[in-house]
Amino acid sequence: MQKLTQIITLSVALTVISGCSYVGVYKRDIPQGNLVTQEMVSQLQPGMTQEQVTYVMGRPLLEAPFDASQWDYVFRLDKAYGDVEQRRVTLTFDPQGRLVNIEQEGDLSKELPFEGDSSMGPATEGVDPMDALPTESTQTRPPEGTQPVQQP
Repeated sequence: MQKLTQIITLSVALTVISGCSYVGVYKRDIPQGNLVTQEMVSQLQPGMTQEQVTYVMGRPLLEAPFDASQWDYVFRLDKAYGDVEQRRVTLTFDPQGRLVNIEQEGDLSKELPFEGDSSMGPATEGVDPMDALPTESTQTRPPEGTQPVQQP
């Protein structure tokens, strides 16, 4: 009887501690696609070229395979313990490659709840995180023991 009590106690303890227990599983938000904001879309104007649109919005996630005049920018945020938020911007170009129509789906003005350390991620362009790039004073100085070269 005492052995049966120990086995039942051990079984209950293992069940509570195991992955099948009442303790929740860690989930995280999953962002996918092109991040699209209202600020980006407000910079778009009819008549812009495809290159200008690419500069503002980046490359599209989807280009129509049989019709290169339509670009789709899709962003989907699957919240760990919530709903799925989707934003979509469809841009249509004329045969000359000029922007003629902008369609929006979803709330682009709403701030996205990205969490995390703001210092993480890629470095900002032009910033040297290790101070390894030569400064202007070392770039303009000729090496020791040499004469500066005169430009014609």
